[in-house]
Amino acid sequence: MHTPHIRTSRRTLLALIGASLVAGPVIASQPATAAAVGLDDPAKKEIAMKLVSSAENSSLDWKAQYKYIEDIGDGRGYTAGIIGFCSGTGDMLDLVELYAQRKPGNVLAKYLPALRNVDGTDSHQGLDPGFPGDWARAAQDSAFQQAQNDERDRVYFNPSVKQGKTDGIGVLGQFTYYDAIVMHGNGGDSTSFGSIRRRALTKAKPPAQGGDEVTYLNAFLDARVWAMKQEEAHSDTSRVDTAQRVFVQKRNLSLNPPLDWKVYGDSFHIG
Repeated sequence: MHTPHIRTSRRTLLALIGASLVAGPVIASQPATAAAVGLDDPAKKEIAMKLVSSAENSSLDWKAQYKYIEDIGDGRGYTAGIIGFCSGTGDMLDLVELYAQRKPGNVLAKYLPALRNVDGTDSHQGLDPGFPGDWARAAQDSAFQQAQNDERDRVYFNPSVKQGKTDGIGVLGQFTYYDAIVMHGNGGDSTSFGSIRRRALTKAKPPAQGGDEVTYLNAFLDARVWAMKQEEAHSDTSRVDTAQRVFVQKRNLSLNPPLDWKVYGDSFHIG
């Protein structure tokens, strides 16, 4: 299922951003408007996981990706798991440390010194040859799966939803933030999520500042495409052009199914 030449799992070195937990899901009986339901609603979150997996793994089966690991040649070392944790960007190290805290002596714990040494590089020193196989073995452990879920939420999902709600954008807008953080991280460089958002704000105001939501989302996606084109590994912008942009054009601001989109020419559907 994996296509290494197009699987663009992003991101410059991460500046970890602690974020308080976002509010819980809204009662389902309320109107399904952008304001009533957030991306943290369980049904919407499941859609978000599938959308990201379609771009990151060419599959809607995001839960099958716990065991995924390979070096895709993007300068970030090993890329692995449900969100593309990277040995070169710090988030894989944080994940394995969390797993070791929760389950001391697990099959990955012995790689912690090597992961600390290769952080910030694309090196495999101390990881080969055993690390990929041990990662796949660990992925069968529900404790490691939960650790992946929790780190995904702490570093990527919760901060993007929180910022989206602050900006007054709905489910689709919150997803555009989440997908951007997944690929680009939230560091301080010119292509990070924060820089993409600041670039968008020079072109349009979000609803929280009195702006039109569709106009703002198009400005954000324009800024996202610019950021993607700054790096060869991200130069295929179809995850924006034939996916997120399609939903914006249809004004499906709540990401209500049915959803049809394409990534890298592959068609996907959520009924």
